[in-house]
Formats: sequence, structure tokens, C-alpha cells
Amino acid sequence: MNKRYSLHHIHSADEFTFSPEEYSYFKYGDKTYAEKFAKELFDGFISQHAGLLDGEKEIVVLPSPYMAIPTASNFLCFYFKKHLDFYLFKKGRKSSTLSKINRNHTYTTDYGNLSFEDRKNLISNDTYYLDKDFLRGKLCIFIDDIKITGSHEYTVNKILEQYNVEGEFLFMYYAELMNFDLDPKIENFFNYYAVKSVEHIAEVMIKPGFQFNTRIVKYILGLESGKFEYLSSKVTKEQMDLLLELAISNNYHLIKEYENNINTLTQTELYYGY
Repeated sequence: MNKRYSLHHIHSADEFTFSPEEYSYFKYGDKTYAEKFAKELFDGFISQHAGLLDGEKEIVVLPSPYMAIPTASNFLCFYFKKHLDFYLFKKGRKSSTLSKINRNHTYTTDYGNLSFEDRKNLISNDTYYLDKDFLRGKLCIFIDDIKITGSHEYTVNKILEQYNVEGEFLFMYYAELMNFDLDPKIENFFNYYAVKSVEHIAEVMIKPGFQFNTRIVKYILGLESGKFEYLSSKVTKEQMDLLLELAISNNYHLIKEYENNINTLTQTELYYGY
């Protein structure tokens, strides 16, 4: 059984019920907005659909699929779980469990620029894994930040069918595009609303609530050398060390477009004697 809930509905290209600026910072690693959005999402959901959590069925929450580097939605999911667990605690219920859909490939393409068919074709080349036995019979809440074309939901449903998972499935979004006359590229309008340049990236990275996610790692690794050097001069060595660690963990060192900047990071490590 599939259900869907979204907090904000996008009907227009210029009027929104959430802040595009906050959303942009969220997408590039500012966890303070992940926490803010998660509380808003949870409160909105409970105010309308608390009955869906009734009963004794175990609850599992899952962010959008990723390999080693979490997506922005992973942090939204983490904070949503915090509010959900406190709600369940007050009901005398068992807390929810955080799970994951693993993916085996990555790509450099900017997802926000693609149509539904292009997105579907891109992710169809990927392979995914989930623990079907663990999910079976539970209420599974799949959390993503925004629904534009539905390709994420399509992919998750395809995975669930492939693994023959039986349970209750709830797809939850902070925002959802309702007017399909709007170009799907509106997603990148939100993504880049406040973060448009390497200078903005540097500003985000020095915020106390910053944490790397897939989007910002790919952005940095794809920078031309001059801009990469600029960013390196504005942030800490510890952050650049972590960037290299994350890049390797996600196999970005095998992607030609990222070779130069990863080599630069590697040379820095060698210089400091690692």
C-alpha cells in the first residue's frame, strides 16, 4: 500500500510557501535548515495524518539512495526521525529504525536539469540494494526533500517490486511540484537560488552547521583549477582532507572529470607527510 505526503505544494514559478534561499543552503550542506525543515515536515504530517502511525507496526525511515556520501535528504531524514521517535516515545511505542537503500554507481550529471525520462534513464543504469527481509511487514517512510518528476519514487517502487518487499510504504517530501506545466528545471532554480558561485560555497562551508553531502562534494570536485585553489584557500585543511576521504569512499577518483582536483588533494596530503 503506497501513500504520499508533501508539506509544500509548488503551483507557480514565482510564488512559494517555503524559502528558496533556505532550501538552497540546505542542499549545499547547511544542516541547520535540514533540522528546521524536518520539524516543519513532521509537524505538518502529524497535524493531518497522525492516524497513519497508529497501531503496533514497526516503523523504518529511509532517505534517498546513496553510496557512501549522504545526500541532503539524509540529514532531513535523520532529524525527522528524531521528532518521530519522541512522538512514539510519548505514545509508549518502540522508536523507529533508520535504514538505507544502497546504490553502486554515481554520475556527474546535474540531476536538476533533467526531464523525467532523462532522470529515469540515468538511474536505470544504477544498481541498488536493500534488506528486503528487514523491511518486510513494516511501515516504511521514504523521505526526500523535493518531488519534481517522481523519478525517485518511481525508482524506489521499482526496487521494492524487484525485491518483492511487502509492507506499507509512505513517500514523504518537504515540497512537491503540482503544476506539471512548469519545466522540471525549476528544481535547479531552488538548488542554486542562494548558492551560485564558489564564493558562496566557501561561505556555506565556514558555517557552524555545515556538513558535506553528495551535491557539494561533486560541485567542488568539478571546479576548474583556479576556483578549486580559491576554495582551498578559504576553508580549513581538515575540510579538504575530509573531502579527499569522501571522494575516495564514493569512487570519485575513478571519474575522469574529477581527476585533476583529486590529484591536487592527494598532492597536499603527500606534502604533509600522509
